[in-house]
Amino acid sequence: MMNQQIKAFIFDLDGVITDTARYHFKAWRRMANELGFDFSEEKNEELKGVGRLESLNKILQWGGITLSEEEKIRLAEQKNQWYLQYIQEVSANDLLPGAREFLLATREAGIKTALGSASKNAIPIVEKLGVKHLFDVLIDGNKATKSKPDPEVFLLGASELNVDPLSCIVFEDSLAGIQAAKGAGMYTVGIGYMLPKGIADFQAGSLEFLTPSIVISEVLNK
Repeated sequence: MMNQQIKAFIFDLDGVITDTARYHFKAWRRMANELGFDFSEEKNEELKGVGRLESLNKILQWGGITLSEEEKIRLAEQKNQWYLQYIQEVSANDLLPGAREFLLATREAGIKTALGSASKNAIPIVEKLGVKHLFDVLIDGNKATKSKPDPEVFLLGASELNVDPLSCIVFEDSLAGIQAAKGAGMYTVGIGYMLPKGIADFQAGSLEFLTPSIVISEVLNK
C-alpha cells in the first residue's frame, strides 16, 4: 500500500531523466571560445539548473567580459540555436538508466507525475526521448520565468497537478534544484554523485533499481 501522504513526483530533466548537459556545455563553450576564452566541464557544473541569461552572466564573469544587455540577448539566442542543432540527435537511447521504468512504476502506483525543468527546450526533448506521455504535467522555462533556486517551477507543477506542495517529492541532480524544492516545501531526492552528501532527504546514483515505495519509505523515514 503506497503511503497516502505522497501524491506526486516532480522530475527535473537534465541529470535525472536524460543528460543533455554535454550539449549545453558544447554550446556554451563554443560561445566562450568565440569570445576568446575557455572553461572546463567542472566549471560547467555551476550552470546546472540555472536559466539561460543567468548562465550567460556567469560565463561572461569567468571570462572577465562586459557586454550590453542587447548583446547578451543576442549571444544567449545564438547559444540556444547551437544547442537546438546538437539536440536533434537525442533519442530514447539517451534516457538515463532506469528512467522509463521508474516513470512507468510511478504511474502504475497511482502517483501523479510532473516535469519541472528550467529549460525552454524541455518539451521537445521529452518528445524525442519518447516519454512525454508519462508526465501528467510539463513545466518548462517557458512557463516558469524564475530560475532555480527560486521554487516557482516546482510550485507551478504542484498547482497544475492540483496537489499540496507538502505531498510532493522532487527528483533533482543540482544544488539549485534541491534548494528550489526545499523552498517549495517539498521532499527531495538527489540523483547522481555531484551533490554534497546529506543535502537531500534521500540520495541515489540514478533512478535505476529504485521503486516508488522505496523512495517514499526512505524520504519519510529520514
